[in-house]
Amino acid sequence: MTSDVSRRYLCLWLPFLAADRWRHETGSDDDRPIVFVEKAGGTSRLSAVDARAQSCGLLPNLTLADARARVPQLRALVANRAVDAAYLEHLADVAGVVTPSVALDTPDGLALDITGCVHLFAGEAGLAERLQTVLQAAGASSVRLAVAPTPDMARALARFARISPCFATDSALVRTLSVAAIECAPEDALALKRAGLKTIADVANRPSVLFTARFTPAFTVKLARVLGEEDRRISPVRAVSPCRVEHRCVEPVLSQDMIQTILVRLVAEAGDVLCARGEGGRAFEVQFLRADGTVCRICVETSLPTRDPTVVMRLLRDRLSALVDPLDPGFGFDVIRLMVLRTEQYIESQTTLDAHVEQDDQISQFTDRLSTLFGPHSITRMLPGDNHIPERAQVVVSAASGSFSQSRCEDWIAWGSNCSRPILLYRQPQAIEVETDDNDDPVRLRWRRVLHHLGMANGPERIADEWWLAPSDYGTRDYFRVESKEGQRFWIFRADATATVPSSGKWFLHGLFQ
Repeated sequence: MTSDVSRRYLCLWLPFLAADRWRHETGSDDDRPIVFVEKAGGTSRLSAVDARAQSCGLLPNLTLADARARVPQLRALVANRAVDAAYLEHLADVAGVVTPSVALDTPDGLALDITGCVHLFAGEAGLAERLQTVLQAAGASSVRLAVAPTPDMARALARFARISPCFATDSALVRTLSVAAIECAPEDALALKRAGLKTIADVANRPSVLFTARFTPAFTVKLARVLGEEDRRISPVRAVSPCRVEHRCVEPVLSQDMIQTILVRLVAEAGDVLCARGEGGRAFEVQFLRADGTVCRICVETSLPTRDPTVVMRLLRDRLSALVDPLDPGFGFDVIRLMVLRTEQYIESQTTLDAHVEQDDQISQFTDRLSTLFGPHSITRMLPGDNHIPERAQVVVSAASGSFSQSRCEDWIAWGSNCSRPILLYRQPQAIEVETDDNDDPVRLRWRRVLHHLGMANGPERIADEWWLAPSDYGTRDYFRVESKEGQRFWIFRADATATVPSSGKWFLHGLFQ
């Protein structure tokens, strides 16, 4: 597939990622050569080095003993690949200041799709300069980058070109690179050099069928991508949101009032975009990008699609006020970005006299505010479940998981038809003592040391376990609706011999009627 010349990718390489991360975390100004060591096959070997150690001839895979013999004054640290990976993800967040499409190029690089973003920085050079500035503020002092029509070409230039930053519009520059830029297997690179093919141009000028026969089809595919003849889309760390608006500040913003003003403007702008699409938002995320590279995020969700700026701003204000650590602008925010992470079709509804509709909307908005303040999983509600076992006949879901019209009283007809089910149901049925008459109907029950004389008993109603599901602890049950002479109404059942719950009897109280 021929690549689209209008697309532009930026790849950056962090050759001393581990050292940059360590210095950024510790603030150390130690000028000794620094190496990072990990165990490999029972031997301590270098996994990463800093620039000073590299200038002394120390490279990864060298044993620590050899490294100390060459440079006695070096400083050895234990490698931590998990922390390095987390730092790379942090740098990916920081790189989001120039484009929302940022992918990890593990273990020490990033790939950015900057198509359509260049004009915001007065050209690719301005974008590269801005990116280097924010990355250096985040601790990445050693950055090499290149811009090219395909990510593989940009990667090759970032890692093997002599200049940085490097800007390429065709394959002329990448053809001058060594065959090592193809990043094939070491034995394949050695075979190419022995054949006198030292540069990518030497390989590209020969028929690809020769290399397919000698090596593998993957080699020719990689060569085509490095030459820009075939494109490969990157996979961003964060999916590009369907709606995204942002405000770039001329000067870093510190005032909370100004931040609120910018948010109001962004929410209104996002609402106009959603209105034009006939959609509403269900999840909104605000990103605050500080001048020092720190990215702060707050996210709110709604139970119904909305594009009302008043509703969204109220949730954002509640979320900001509920933060354990107040929003710290530091030296100021350079960019404030609003992203609608999830959208759904928004159906305009005409004003109606049905009080249920207005009540549902008010309950949904109230629940959204509670979920914003206390967390989306702290506020729950119950929906009917497709099961006739009483304790399984309802499911607990997040209150913000959908419209409240789904859980109104008419949806519980199967559960409460003819008032045969109590409003209060105990999570764990409580053991009771029951005396029965000659027909085996309950006439007295003792619950919590109190004896109740029954004046009415309606039943039994038999409920058995489903054979296709895991059995309950009570086996087949015979339920009775009973009422004491004092007017108390109970929902009790008698378990059969297959019950496995530990109890001295076979009668249990499961719920109370109101």
